[in-house]
Amino acid sequence: MAGLPETFQTSLQILHWAWLIPLLPFMGFILLGLFSRFVGDRLTGVLATAVVACSWGLSLLCARAYFGEFPAGGAHPSFVVTNFPWLRFHTGLTAGAGVLIDSLSLLLLVVATTVSTLVHLYSLGYMAKDPGIRRYFTYLNLFTASMLALVVAPNILQTFVCWELVGVSSFLLIGFYYQNPAAVSASKKAFIVTRFADLGFLVGLLLLGWIGYGAMDQLPAESLQQLIASGLSQPQPLDFLVINHPGLLNHVSATYAPWAGVSVLAWITGLIFMGAAGKSAMFPLHIWLPDAMEGPTPVSALIHAATMVVAGVYLVARLMPVFEAAGGTLALVAGVGAFTCLFAAVIGTTQDDIKRILAFSTLSQLGYMMFALGVASSVAPLGYTASMFHLFTHAFFKALLFLGAGAVIHACHTNNIWEMGGLRRKMPWTHFFFLIATLAIAGVPPFAGFFSKDEILTAAYHAGHPVVFAVGIVVAGLTAFYMFRLYFVTFAGECRGAGAKHAHEAGILMLLPLAVLAVLSVGAGFVPIPGMIHLGLTADHHAMDWTVAGVSMLCAAVGIGAAGYFYAGGANRAQALVQRLGGFYRLVKKKFLIDEIYLFVTHRVIFNSVSRPIAWFDRQVVDRTVDLSGSGTRGLGSLFAVLQNGQVQVYGSWLLGGAVLFIVICLARLS
Repeated sequence: MAGLPETFQTSLQILHWAWLIPLLPFMGFILLGLFSRFVGDRLTGVLATAVVACSWGLSLLCARAYFGEFPAGGAHPSFVVTNFPWLRFHTGLTAGAGVLIDSLSLLLLVVATTVSTLVHLYSLGYMAKDPGIRRYFTYLNLFTASMLALVVAPNILQTFVCWELVGVSSFLLIGFYYQNPAAVSASKKAFIVTRFADLGFLVGLLLLGWIGYGAMDQLPAESLQQLIASGLSQPQPLDFLVINHPGLLNHVSATYAPWAGVSVLAWITGLIFMGAAGKSAMFPLHIWLPDAMEGPTPVSALIHAATMVVAGVYLVARLMPVFEAAGGTLALVAGVGAFTCLFAAVIGTTQDDIKRILAFSTLSQLGYMMFALGVASSVAPLGYTASMFHLFTHAFFKALLFLGAGAVIHACHTNNIWEMGGLRRKMPWTHFFFLIATLAIAGVPPFAGFFSKDEILTAAYHAGHPVVFAVGIVVAGLTAFYMFRLYFVTFAGECRGAGAKHAHEAGILMLLPLAVLAVLSVGAGFVPIPGMIHLGLTADHHAMDWTVAGVSMLCAAVGIGAAGYFYAGGANRAQALVQRLGGFYRLVKKKFLIDEIYLFVTHRVIFNSVSRPIAWFDRQVVDRTVDLSGSGTRGLGSLFAVLQNGQVQVYGSWLLGGAVLFIVICLARLS
């Protein structure tokens, strides 16, 4: 932290150890991967949990030191506390690896380590009898390390590498039950869909590095000194502090001509957003997320709450100055986010699998975060703050919902909510914690989701986006409806399935994380995140807009009331409504046939019309040409084998025959 005031050197010394936060779980992955067979199942889980807990404690210490020095409401500087050269190119370009410290990275560190620690602890009980427990905790450590290294990346190249590591580890965890064909299919689907999206990210990264390298010389000496003072001994065009620098962005906007009528920065941010949309499962790249439920339920909680799926939101937030300088890309972000928000909420009202309902809920809430970023700007920055606030609160109540669902599945041995029922009496603590999370996501005050969702709706309203605001309001009502539909069908009424009749409360190792997350689902809304995460030098205005809040609460009340009317007293009214809706309900329940459309395009169009002709050409033309060269060589060799067989008498015969032939030819020419 060279160049910072002396007082910072003393008070922020703990930040010099921030590199241990991702390193500890990575070392856990290495050691457990090599030696877990020697330490046993139980100890493997304990050690994996211990290293993540150490990262969590260190994250809290770093956040306390940083926000103690830079309290909420004031300026929050960014600086690189660890940075060493990683790749060197002959042009002088260097890519480093290190740790970037600012309010945004610290927020994600605290959220990710908190949820990951609780998921690890919960897994000690949930996975206790699973024969693959050692492999499970090894993968879980790798996933956590990859996400933490992504969060603290000081440059976009390290972000991309860790981005891919998150994809690989999620592939391993989603396909954990590899004996199950559905799990294998889901893991491949997640990997392939996100790889297509990541191609856009990679191209955007390369373009960003190219134009950044050309613009580095245009930065004034004063700006370079500021970057060096922030910990970058050699500022590089891939560093986030350089990429987001106003001087560089202004130079790029003024220097590079548009391509096909679109600015260079718009092309770059559009490609990067493609990668972000894939990782955060925005429409139409959302299809992998519901199928990811085939993995163990604690994995679903970790992926859907605070890690993988918010990586796309985090990337857009990290590059917010670039997106704003690009012009129209933020409108694309807002549009895709709003559509995904509504699309997923509608589907969530019809699903019967408890984990898939929560998966579509995650899609909808990610849409909230994304469209909040889309309506943000330096003139109206509240959307940026609101998005990060909702990311913070959503991590806790969504993790609580998934872990609560895991406890229910563990007790009832089914995912189908219609085979549950009456669990309020069978599992009182799980019911209580699940109800808290349901109230939080429904936006009921004073639970955490109410405050962050109100910030998002207020941002859309005051930024002049009435359509986006209307979508947000409608989705607020739909969220309350489908979540309380899930609650009433699962916990109210009478036990319907055999598993529900014999259900019992989870053990202490599973209940303790639920209790902690329940407290956070209530108290997270009171954390002054809006004063800690903002675009400007001082906190953005975030006073409660009671008009917007009142409309939101009214929609939530209507949604809860409708869910109670149709589902609290049995399903007869709901079945009558389903019959009246007819084909539209079936279309929604089949997720608008998006998966079928993808299958048609991939199998009928790509495979039959493109891949099979190419395969025929490869086999019949390319392979046969190669085979012909081989068979020709073998034939020629067979011919020479007749002449060169190692028998002296044959050689003498050929010699004599040749001599006679030569004499005959000579005599014929003389005559």
